[in-house]
Amino acid sequence: MAVIDKHTLGSFCWPELATSDSKAAKAFYSNLFGWTPDDMPMNGGVYTMLKLEGRELGALHDMAPEQRTQGIPPNWLVYVAVESVDRTADLAGQLGGGTLAGPLDVFDAGRMAVLRDPQGAALGVWQAKNHIGARIGGVAGTLTWSELATTDAAAARTFYAGLFGWGDKIGQTGPLEYTEWINLGQPVGGMLQMTEEWHGAPPHWMPYFLVGDCDASAAKATELGGRTFVPPTDIPNVGRFGMLADPQGAMFSIIRLTMQR
Repeated sequence: MAVIDKHTLGSFCWPELATSDSKAAKAFYSNLFGWTPDDMPMNGGVYTMLKLEGRELGALHDMAPEQRTQGIPPNWLVYVAVESVDRTADLAGQLGGGTLAGPLDVFDAGRMAVLRDPQGAALGVWQAKNHIGARIGGVAGTLTWSELATTDAAAARTFYAGLFGWGDKIGQTGPLEYTEWINLGQPVGGMLQMTEEWHGAPPHWMPYFLVGDCDASAAKATELGGRTFVPPTDIPNVGRFGMLADPQGAMFSIIRLTMQR
């Protein structure tokens, strides 16, 4: 178990699932990753902390009625640790993005907002108080990578460099150009340009969760009612990954690393 006591500013610190069926989602992910759900009453509803070895790694909650009315599908949202949510939200607007929710306080846990970049991808930002975010990482079932699929990679590089101070390292993954986001010298996520093969899917951020066996985990997800969108595939010098969806349709990826990021 890799205990996390603090998240570096500008790094990803928390994955959160908004789902149409929290009971079913808890069963699916608990069976797939071994997560233990811990329900907490919040604002008249329930916010479920997801744990491994007794330490929080992420959360899930039921989608708000207005999200369902707007036709927003179940989705994973990833959060970046920031010094000031309010300043970050203001800066996002100045850089051509915007704010979808917040900024607002989450009791004494911290302060949050949901931002959108200029291409429309949603991303959370978190200013920690008593809750730092994920407190376990580097083991199977934990968040290891966050990846932006965008319609304008060049514009996204400019936006996120201005918002978080991220650098970028551009390389090739097979025939595709791939950007690694660099935060204080460390790779923290990635980006790829969407092509016609995405069939009009909107720009989005996707979480990657570590697994010990990519093929076995993909097969188990299918047995549990999920779907496979990209079957287990090797990434040279990195590992083996698959792109999946849970039974409610929320997309996520799994990866077995052959190298440590």
